[in-house]
Amino acid sequence: MTTDPLLPTVSTAVADVLAARTDHLFGLMGNGNAHLISSLTSRGFGFTSARHEAATVAMADAYHRATGRVGAATTTYGAGFTNTYTALAEARMARIPLVLVVGDAPTTGARPFDIDQSGAAAAVGVSTLVATPDNAVAITHRAFDLAVQTVQPVVLAIPYDCATAALVDPVGLEPLPAKPAWHAGPEELDRIAGLLRAAERPLLLAGRGVLLAGAADELAELGDRLGALFMTSVMATNAVDSPWNLGIAGGFTRDHRLATARQADLVLVAGASLNAFQSRYGTLFAEGTRMIRIDNEPETATAHPAVTDYLRADLQVALAGLLARTPAADPQRTWRAAAPEVAGDAFRGSAPVEDPAEFGPDGRLNPRAVVAALEHILPADRSVVMDGGHFIGWAPMYLSVPDPQAMVLVGTAFQSIGLGFGSAAGVSVARPERTTVFFSGDGGGLMGLADLETFLRATRHGVVVVLNDSAYGAELHQYASKGLDPTAMLIDEVDFSALGRAMGAAGTKATTLADLQVLQDWLDTHQEGVFVLDVAISQQVVAEFMTASLTAGRRL
Repeated sequence: MTTDPLLPTVSTAVADVLAARTDHLFGLMGNGNAHLISSLTSRGFGFTSARHEAATVAMADAYHRATGRVGAATTTYGAGFTNTYTALAEARMARIPLVLVVGDAPTTGARPFDIDQSGAAAAVGVSTLVATPDNAVAITHRAFDLAVQTVQPVVLAIPYDCATAALVDPVGLEPLPAKPAWHAGPEELDRIAGLLRAAERPLLLAGRGVLLAGAADELAELGDRLGALFMTSVMATNAVDSPWNLGIAGGFTRDHRLATARQADLVLVAGASLNAFQSRYGTLFAEGTRMIRIDNEPETATAHPAVTDYLRADLQVALAGLLARTPAADPQRTWRAAAPEVAGDAFRGSAPVEDPAEFGPDGRLNPRAVVAALEHILPADRSVVMDGGHFIGWAPMYLSVPDPQAMVLVGTAFQSIGLGFGSAAGVSVARPERTTVFFSGDGGGLMGLADLETFLRATRHGVVVVLNDSAYGAELHQYASKGLDPTAMLIDEVDFSALGRAMGAAGTKATTLADLQVLQDWLDTHQEGVFVLDVAISQQVVAEFMTASLTAGRRL
């Protein structure tokens, strides 16, 4: 069927709404989305092509984490859609609002190579909306609205025979039900405020929910009135700008700050999930510590064995209510007065390194010493992006970032690896004014290697750091240590700096701390480009979060 190119079609209508609702599209072209992409690129709309479909969603995911705006991705039908599945599951579990536009089977029936894409998306908790000639504009807006309201990814499917179909008179959609607001009652707020005032060593833990609610100022003021200390989740890094902030909670907490946190007698958890990483597998706080959690999710969906008091409420309203019930305490009678060292520069700096030795027992570099050194080498105005894997234990411990949106971990919610190069490319597009610093392990780096090229193409100024232990480190520490045969856990040594140079980047292999000077020299002379640093790290140095999981008897 030939369609008049001047008439609006389903694909051009979807493209028009995309152009109105976001400022960039991440994708990979195929039969199911060629018309959509062409409609956008022909008008100069921002588009970044991936080399593997998983990276399309990873880029859109990271784009949201780096900007707070809804990301958008597109792939074709069938294998194009299924290749996104791991990244889509990660976005669902991490609660990332994005819209994935995909081709789909024709409305006349499935072809031999079609699958039930809506059913597959539903299996990971993702809703699918279908664009047709009578709803294309409204349903695309609905996809964005639903993603924002639910803080979740949404799939928008374009059936193959609808892609070039002309629009017809639109059919109205039922209004999207308003998102319910939850308000704590006065008696409950009185009770929680009383517990806070009575605590001798209160600690306030801020999660991403505080940022989504715009409640960081209220939480900071509440802590100051109580004379409390603060911690944050990774996704809320620097949410509370205070000298009394102990930093990131959980498996990424520095040892001296962990010792302080374990002195808390009451912890108020605001908008954080208390997942295994955040809670350090249940070992972050001392046993018996009273833990109050405020969130707007059902308690059954967010239950945690350490939580003693749960308050379902919208965070900004609840924290404002607690503020109204909390007069300022005498500064000399608070925990802060008893722990003045917490606010000191030495306490908050990158030193002391937990294990400062240059080399591990096997003669390869100690990753703690490497990353601690990189804190002072890498540009301060940076975005730090990480793939999943054992290596994530060190960058959040030793690297500072300007704001919460500059620490991006795509993969930890689903405990996946291989999404890193795509997510780093998404951050480069989202925040081109910053240096994108991407950390990967060698296992995940090899899995997602196709999109090293995407990262190089999308990045104005960046550094790739591969913490290379020639192994799948998590499995090595969990299973080889128990006597399992390590053959399948080991990876032949790969020099990622050589791979980067083959694609046009600069780079070097580091086997000593002195080798980091090559990166320093490059940063001093290059305003643009990418440097790939392959660091030969020890297989025998175990990250703190991994040690905590093994101690607690948990598998990642």
